Amino acid sequence: MNLFTAAETAANYSAAGAGKTKLPISKMLVLGILAGFLIGIPACVTNMATYGVANNSMVRMISGLLFAFGLGTVVLSGAELFTGNTLITISVLDKKATVAGMLKNWLFVYIGNFLGSMLVAVICARFNWLSAGDNALAVASMRVATGKMTMEFQNAFFMGILCNALVTMGVLLSLSGKDGASRILGAWVPVMFFVVCGFNHSIADMTYCMLGLFAKGVPAYAEAASAAGVALESLTWGNYIVGNLIPVTLGNIVGGAAIGFVMWFSYLRKPASK
Repeated sequence: MNLFTAAETAANYSAAGAGKTKLPISKMLVLGILAGFLIGIPACVTNMATYGVANNSMVRMISGLLFAFGLGTVVLSGAELFTGNTLITISVLDKKATVAGMLKNWLFVYIGNFLGSMLVAVICARFNWLSAGDNALAVASMRVATGKMTMEFQNAFFMGILCNALVTMGVLLSLSGKDGASRILGAWVPVMFFVVCGFNHSIADMTYCMLGLFAKGVPAYAEAASAAGVALESLTWGNYIVGNLIPVTLGNIVGGAAIGFVMWFSYLRKPASK
């Protein structure tokens, strides 16, 4: 067969996840920055591809088709993505990794992801990329960011759960493949689903939100957004942290850990001794 079985995939991830917890901190950070960059670029791609599209359903379809290639690039490059690494719960439950090791990986990979996302957002906002369409791209990017920052806490949390249940399934489906095409397709399908549905991914939202935040600091972009009716007063770092970063991250942890538990319970759990 050209695929690993679900049980083999779970066992393979258990070993791989244990290895992730033993990486040097410097490597966690650098590979985390790479993953933040590789997820930030598809966020830019979707904004560029849809800023002139008025129909919301079409925006979601186009975004899903394009953004979903991002996870495949992360998996195949070996980059470290916080949301995917919530599957290290498999390794912990399988007693191949410790909770402390998992939390250390999550912390430094998350920091790296944030830095990689910020790098993309700063460059795009400060060096004229957002000026496309006579600043229409900047306006659309600020509108997207505002929408993500002003969700109610519980809504952002549960949309984060659904999102990362799909993302971690994408990671596992990708790892079940034995060739590049299978791995790309395995990662693509679940991610396409979550984007079309509009669920929230903490790392992708870093770029989406910071594009808006940094664009607000450019007078020409802010003036165009204000004229277009974008609520710039809602576009603040405080709203981003409280309205998106915290609830979506927590939801992502719950969603990913739940899939990790299901895979461990179904395929790796040892029967209790009599």
